[in-house]
Amino acid sequence: MTERPTILVPVQVLEGESIPEGIPDLLANAHVVLLGYHVVPEQTATDQARVQFVERATKRLDSLASMLEAGGATVETQLAFTHDGQTTIDRIIYEHDCIAVLVPHATAPPDDVLVAVRGTVGVDRLVRLVAGLFGDGDVDLTLFHALDEGESDADAVTLLEGVADRLEDAGVPRDIIDIATADEVEPLAALVDRADDFDAVVVGETDPSVVTFLFGMRTRQVADRFLGPVLVVQRERPTDDGET
Repeated sequence: MTERPTILVPVQVLEGESIPEGIPDLLANAHVVLLGYHVVPEQTATDQARVQFVERATKRLDSLASMLEAGGATVETQLAFTHDGQTTIDRIIYEHDCIAVLVPHATAPPDDVLVAVRGTVGVDRLVRLVAGLFGDGDVDLTLFHALDEGESDADAVTLLEGVADRLEDAGVPRDIIDIATADEVEPLAALVDRADDFDAVVVGETDPSVVTFLFGMRTRQVADRFLGPVLVVQRERPTDDGET
C-alpha cells in the first residue's frame, strides 16, 4: 500500500473556518495534520488567550478532525495561540515534514484532478503526493505544463511523459493519466483557465518561503481565482549541512 502523504490543513479555529464540503473525500488517503490556530493581538499574552479559549477551540478542532476521519484520513491535531499565524504554519510544516499544504475550498467528491508540473525540481515530492492520494485509480489525473519561453511543446510532452512514468512506477494506473500543455505567455493564466474544468488542483510551491504561498505569490493567486481546493506541494527544506 502506498504511504499516506502528510498534508497540513490550517484552520483559524475560532474564526468560523471549517472543513469545506468534499475535502474529506479529497484527503481520504492522507495523513492530515490539522492545525487549529488563533491569532492573538500583540497586546494579549498567548497564554492568557489559551486559558480563555482552549476549551472552545479544542472542542471545535476535535469536531473538524472527526469529519476528516469519517472520510478515511488519519488525523493528528495541533492547537496554537500565536501572534504570528504564518510563522506557526511554517513551523508545523517543518516539524511534521508535511509534503503539501491544502488551501481548502468546497468541491464535489473529486473525479478530475489537475496536476501542474513546473519542471524537474520537486518532482519526487509531487509524485509521492499524487500517488499517495490518487493511486487507487478512482480519479482521472491530468498532468499539465505551461511552456516557458524558448521551450517547445515536444519538450513539455517529454517532461510530462516522464512524470507519468514515475507515477506508474509508484502504482498509479496509467490509464487514468492524461497530459496537456499550453503555450500562453502567462503560465498562471493558462493554469487558471484549465483549473475551471477540474475538481481540485495540485501545484508546486513557487518560492522557498511558505510566507509567499499564503500571502500574495502565484500559488495564492491560483487559490484565489479557483473555486476548488488547491494542494500546494512544499519544496524539500535544506538540512543543517546545507544539502537538500
